[in-house]
Amino acid sequence: MDLRVGRLPKIRVLPRPEDGLRTLVERAPQAEAWADRMMEKLRPTLTLLYNLRRRLATGAVAALTVWLFAHVMFGANGMVVYRQKKAEYLSLQKQIDDIQKENERYTHQVKSLQASDPGVIEKEAREQLHYARPGEVVYVSPPPTPAPSPARETNAARK
Repeated sequence: MDLRVGRLPKIRVLPRPEDGLRTLVERAPQAEAWADRMMEKLRPTLTLLYNLRRRLATGAVAALTVWLFAHVMFGANGMVVYRQKKAEYLSLQKQIDDIQKENERYTHQVKSLQASDPGVIEKEAREQLHYARPGEVVYVSPPPTPAPSPARETNAARK
């Protein structure tokens, strides 16, 4: 059995807070000198920006206004799209009203036919089956002929 003790790991000693503070105090003049050099380099640019601050702010507000106007007018839910949707809504509403009126007319017609009203039944027989009373003459117009297409007219003119 081997009872030898090997190398012990080094124990790390943490620096004392005073040492860190001493390092900061020693390096403070260098940091101040660096900050002064950077300020001297940036001073003309900062002075120019300071003098132009009102113009820059006005330009930024103008650009924001133009962007906002374009977004409100032409955006996904802008005024142009809103007007198109409103026109479509009004058109669909008119179609709904027309279809409801037509539905009411058909409902009234169905009810009158179901009520066995002899006047309505006679009217339907005369219109659809072309019935007539004795002594009456029924005139039936021929079905409308389709209008010739422009392509047929040009082909006939070429021959």
